[in-house]
Amino acid sequence: MKIKTNVVFEHLLETDKKISIEQGGTRSGKTYNILLYIIFHYSLKNTGKTITICRKTFPSVRASVMRDFLDILKIHNCYFEANHNKSNHEYKINGNLVEFISLDQPQKVRGRKRNLLFINEANELDYEDWQQLIFRTDEKIILDFNPSDEYHWIYDKVIPRQDADFNITTYLDNSFLSDSIKEEIERLKYTDEQYWQIYGLGIKGISKSTIFSYVEVNKIPEDAEFISFGADAGYTNDPTSLVSVFRKDYDLYVKEHLYQTQMTTIDIHKKWKEVGIERQTIYFDSAEPRLIEELRRMGWNVRPSLKGADSVNAGIDLLKRFKIHILKDSHNAIQEFRNYKWQEDRSGKMINKPIDKNNHLIDAIRYATYSVLSKPNFGKYTLH
Repeated sequence: MKIKTNVVFEHLLETDKKISIEQGGTRSGKTYNILLYIIFHYSLKNTGKTITICRKTFPSVRASVMRDFLDILKIHNCYFEANHNKSNHEYKINGNLVEFISLDQPQKVRGRKRNLLFINEANELDYEDWQQLIFRTDEKIILDFNPSDEYHWIYDKVIPRQDADFNITTYLDNSFLSDSIKEEIERLKYTDEQYWQIYGLGIKGISKSTIFSYVEVNKIPEDAEFISFGADAGYTNDPTSLVSVFRKDYDLYVKEHLYQTQMTTIDIHKKWKEVGIERQTIYFDSAEPRLIEELRRMGWNVRPSLKGADSVNAGIDLLKRFKIHILKDSHNAIQEFRNYKWQEDRSGKMINKPIDKNNHLIDAIRYATYSVLSKPNFGKYTLH
């Protein structure tokens, strides 16, 4: 059987690495050719293997990579109804089981082992998602994604691995694209520089859904005014956090002091003493009245954060009036600012609501700033 492939298929044939990372722009053919490799090479060369194909959510699995998989089989007259378990979203090829799962199916993610794993649009996943998947994969792992995140665990944790190879492809690597589609992609050069970089050139850029920009600094200016401390509560999975925030004109400076799970009230009390807080105000999540009262009885000047209608967006709007500076050793704060994003609807259009993650220190910063800067006056301190 003759199949039409591109360089992505060749990358997978030639590599001897356990992990193959295919970064690319739109319409580079990376997903399609990975599926061709799975169907017409890996599945025909092996038998008795389990192949897992996944994305973050199941609607996205069904609407994209599963549909492409079935289309490929049908186009090449290889689809057989008897091999397709539609209720379990599984298909059998040459004695191999191909299963389609998503990360919102924890029983499958943490279930049986697999031999080959293909993560489609891998930058949608959290690092914890990745860890759970690779712990149960013993042969080959393939990732593909558009580089819409300038900072991501794929760049920090996966690409540098010795057992990984990394390739970038663009629409120019897809010889089957029509001229009209190529022209539409190339139009991005003139209409949207960021989109051209990400979806045209296939190189990483800043996603338009990223909420904040910031700069890293070595120290807080001596003449910056202390605004307040901000704290957010967590326990099992979410960390308890503490930040101090300073202001100089239209510049805000942020220092991270605490980012830790499994903290009791006594643990928080001890950590705050280590930080050196005296009588400065600490604005705490107002949804934690019991914890606020316990900390007050221990002698802390804790106040509930100011909240009102749509206070999250109001706090974001206030922060965006300033240029935000984060101390370079505030690693978790930097990570959150890199990854705090607006939600998107099913069509990919951003909506005015942030994704509720990567926000434990950001929430603390909101509490500190919105509770104070929405008032006409605030005290001045020199604690750095």
